[in-house]
Amino acid sequence: MTTCLCCNGEAKHFANFRNKNRVVRRFRCQRCGKTFSEKQPLSGLRIETQKVESVVRLLCEGVGVRSTSRLTGLDQETVLNVLTTVGEKCASFHDATVRNVKTTNVETDEIYSYVYCKQERNKTGDPERGEQYTFLSFCRDSKLIISYNTGKRNHESTHEHLDDLKGRIGNRIQLSTDNFKCYRGKLGAVNRIFGREGVDYGMLSKKYARSIFPDRRYSPPVCILALKIPILGNPDKDLICTSHVERQNLNLRIFNRRFTRLTLGYSKKLSNLRHSVALFTCYWNFCWRHSTTKQSPAQACGLTDHVWTVQELINAISKPEPCTI
Repeated sequence: MTTCLCCNGEAKHFANFRNKNRVVRRFRCQRCGKTFSEKQPLSGLRIETQKVESVVRLLCEGVGVRSTSRLTGLDQETVLNVLTTVGEKCASFHDATVRNVKTTNVETDEIYSYVYCKQERNKTGDPERGEQYTFLSFCRDSKLIISYNTGKRNHESTHEHLDDLKGRIGNRIQLSTDNFKCYRGKLGAVNRIFGREGVDYGMLSKKYARSIFPDRRYSPPVCILALKIPILGNPDKDLICTSHVERQNLNLRIFNRRFTRLTLGYSKKLSNLRHSVALFTCYWNFCWRHSTTKQSPAQACGLTDHVWTVQELINAISKPEPCTI
């Protein structure tokens, strides 16, 4: 039975009409006489589903908003509306689907970006501007992005991310991180979230040489030492590594315009950055055929049985919702 939101009376189906994408049902309330349509799968968007697929595919291949607008013939605001709508649904879909993941080796790292302005120009101290870090927890074997979180690189964001990670795994894991202070120690997030007996945790500590060319701002420093340090539990020292998640950070920089360095593609709003990360995560997990496993990360992890197309992803995240006015 469909319920009218005006008076909570019973509403019955009485007509159909076709929009650009599908046949939509109309309902009439038996008590107050109000008529309304069932809620659309991608509420707020009034463009063809094929256009939505094109926008999603371009955004997940590293194309910026303005370039996507020119290539699809859509207005920039429409492209951003697609990002917002699909990003929100991708976040909800990931939250509901990527659960009880069976894995044994997880690597966690953070990737830098900024919103609106560089941190030194954030004179008001606005927490939604300046430098922002995206935390990624990555399954070394299946290449699945298990958990992600975007925010400041501090204790609060670290605890929030690891708490989310703990709720998504279905067995004891070996966790590897870098030497970021919020992970390690008695008061660190790993110990507080997992406990001393809940995880095998190892840290990879790297030391870098000082550059002999201080004026070369963009040259990476040379790593001269890497120490594998067991912290909690009984981690296998041979598996203490962050190389795989750091390689995934490179994928995020390549295929998400908002993370490309030294360009004008940075996010102007923190919410848009989060929607973009959610969209990329679902696209990577379900639609990306990885060259190592020869299947999608979700397929390798047992969450699906084939590599999805973008159309299948949109259909999965946009199932028709209960009827509203």
